[in-house]
Amino acid sequence: MKSQDALRRLFILFTAAVLVLFQTGMAVLLLHETYNRLFRTQLYFRGHVLMALIYAVMVIFVGRVFGGLLIGIRKSGEVVFSHVFTLLFSNAAYYVLMVLQSLMFPDPLPLVRMTVLQFAAAALWIFFMGSRYRILFRPYDVLLIYQGDSIRDFQGKLDTRKDQFLVKERLSAESDPEQVRKKIDENHTVILWDIPAEKRNRIFKYCYENSKRIYVMPNISDIILNGAEPVHLFDTPLLLTDGNPLEYEERVIKRFFDILLSLILIVLLSPLMLITALAIRISDGGPVLYRQIRCTKNARRFKILKFRSMVVDAESRGGAQLARQKDPRITPVGHVIRKLRIDELPQLFNVLVGDMSFVGPRPERPEFIEKYMEDMPEFSYRMKIRAGITGYAQLYGKYNTRPYDKLKFDLYYMEQYSLLLDIKLMILTFKIIFTKESTEGVKEDVTASGVDHHTGT
Repeated sequence: MKSQDALRRLFILFTAAVLVLFQTGMAVLLLHETYNRLFRTQLYFRGHVLMALIYAVMVIFVGRVFGGLLIGIRKSGEVVFSHVFTLLFSNAAYYVLMVLQSLMFPDPLPLVRMTVLQFAAAALWIFFMGSRYRILFRPYDVLLIYQGDSIRDFQGKLDTRKDQFLVKERLSAESDPEQVRKKIDENHTVILWDIPAEKRNRIFKYCYENSKRIYVMPNISDIILNGAEPVHLFDTPLLLTDGNPLEYEERVIKRFFDILLSLILIVLLSPLMLITALAIRISDGGPVLYRQIRCTKNARRFKILKFRSMVVDAESRGGAQLARQKDPRITPVGHVIRKLRIDELPQLFNVLVGDMSFVGPRPERPEFIEKYMEDMPEFSYRMKIRAGITGYAQLYGKYNTRPYDKLKFDLYYMEQYSLLLDIKLMILTFKIIFTKESTEGVKEDVTASGVDHHTGT
């Protein structure tokens, strides 16, 4: 089994390396045959090598952000979809390099043609090697050890990836310890799901001692300690966390980045915002903006700004309601701006004045925070930093993701914060915009206790 794991990794690395080399070769060929003659100082061998390295690094970095190189690990269609964004971002950056080298705007058509060829070749390679992966490597046989009612939802999620995980056996963590150990001995891959810490630690240690492949559902303390600083007190290793997820200098850098980028985007997107405002006003004569009380850092209340996408006074009858699939309250213009996330653009002004950040936990309504904290007192932890337009929970969670799991996503972001992570999440947001599930409402039978509350917008 260990050798199989090594072969899987070699296969994935090989297929990704071939893809990167092909895309880089196409980019360098285009540079040599078309754009190099436009440069003030033409590039020779070392110049071409340098440009090749820059392009390869861009493809690798953006590919890791979008998941455009995970051939075999993810479904082939999803990898192809992700690789589209990898190529668009990488080639756009490559064109900017051409502009800087030539001090002009070279004809982009050769680059567009190259992008189409790159995508066609990549799609063929991804589908072919993805099918080879599934033939060569069977899914992991999984022993699922669990406790709690949430196992039903998790089992359903595992069933959507039978190409990767095949649940061979399910076993309650409350079973006889000897039986648990026996089942672990019979399996190579173990998932520990929603098990209390003391009991989970005993099972985990036994799995680790016997070199099992272990997936663990972390609790909140695990996530916080994951971002702790290792220190040494005399001859004893310790983990240090002071309850402030961001250091002072990180807060200053993050705020400077927010101010600078919000100003740039407000200027660049002002024509689009003006057109949107006119479309909303002309469509039904109602107000352009929608304001709603939300909470940000230290539970401070502020008015979040959005372009109105629902009928006027959408919540006047029945109070706060979840936005549902095919919600009749959404206007025709609202359907378009919600689908493209244009309704979120006025939040750039919230970022500029300091109510929000570009990346952070999604701001919730005060009444929902109170409701969540009845069952999850730790929900207040996510308000140790400014709320964000986008964030870890928004990108990796779904509408039906449990609030407790979304809280863990938010805490993971806070404890792992870096400017590079912010940039990564902002880039990934562009992909999510084009994912249907990210913009649709919840199903009719989903209750308020199980989803985020995107209401009245």
